[in-house]
Amino acid sequence: MHASSDYERHREILKNSLDKPHVARIYDYYLQGESPNNWVIDRDFAERMLQILPEARTFAVANRGFLRRAVRHLRAQGIRQFVDIGSGLPSAGAVHEIADEVGTDSHVVYVDNDPVALAHGQILLADTADPDRHHALGGNFFDTDTLWQRIIDSGYIDPDEPVALLLVALLHFMPPTSAPTPTEALAFYRSILPRGSALVLTHATDEGTTDRLKEVADQYVRVATSPVHLRPHAEVKDLFGDFELVDPGVVWTPEWKPELAGANEEPYSGDPAATLAVGGVGIKR
Repeated sequence: MHASSDYERHREILKNSLDKPHVARIYDYYLQGESPNNWVIDRDFAERMLQILPEARTFAVANRGFLRRAVRHLRAQGIRQFVDIGSGLPSAGAVHEIADEVGTDSHVVYVDNDPVALAHGQILLADTADPDRHHALGGNFFDTDTLWQRIIDSGYIDPDEPVALLLVALLHFMPPTSAPTPTEALAFYRSILPRGSALVLTHATDEGTTDRLKEVADQYVRVATSPVHLRPHAEVKDLFGDFELVDPGVVWTPEWKPELAGANEEPYSGDPAATLAVGGVGIKR
């Protein structure tokens, strides 16, 4: 059952968010086409971007596939706690659903600083998640210690047990000149995680791409709610700091442990560089 007041509040936020395309709903459209989670304004913008860069849909699908495989790998390694910052919409194949493939002992906290994404997420989780183990809260990646304390205070995460921190398709939306910078904020999270924890991230890259990707990034700045900042492969690798990279390291997203794809997940057979993003998993030793 929905808590009526919360449900109506979230619906009101969504109704008031339709003046411009929203990056989380655009991403949802790339993943699954028209759905109750995206609107005409988002679909129109997404289709314009696909005319410029057809690989945009490939980017989203490959990112979601990477996320699923990373969660499966970490569950197999015994990690049962997941914090997904910049989670967007926890739609089909979200972290809690993949983690529960192994068993119902996992705990997942979704974090997003955008009230629209959070409202969507709260509504979706009310329908698909276990409220005793799965939770969504509003928070800003750059608030570091405050956000981490709120995550711990939520009661869903044990700070003394390994945690998988998921930053999938997030950091390329973070301005490099912010204070703290994305690199400084990420260093805090790496330092606060207990040993045995994991960092999972993907990042859009301008390496091996054409000017079409930069054109789409410029469109996001002008029209959508989030600008895009691209990084080369080597800089993405540096984001892991001294964490030990899981083989095969930081690679194009479909190249990361493709053997862990689910039975109903179609393997990627195209040019890996067409996915426009690299990703990896690092372990704190």
